Amino acid sequence: MALGSAWKHMSWLYYQYLLITALYMLEPWERTVFNSLLISVAGMAVYTGYVFMPQHIMAILHYFEVVQ
Repeated sequence: MALGSAWKHMSWLYYQYLLITALYMLEPWERTVFNSLLISVAGMAVYTGYVFMPQHIMAILHYFEVVQ
């Protein structure tokens, strides 16, 4: 029962995503290419933030002399 409800909710969210981004007008292979590019760009942004944000935060804290 809960699995069916969760699946229905996820399909509704995916449908909303298709409507908001106007991807419903594309062919399936075009939609796959677009989603692949979107996921890869988002993944690269998360990875870059994970790798470089601690260095930038420490530089800011050193600049404002919060940390010695």
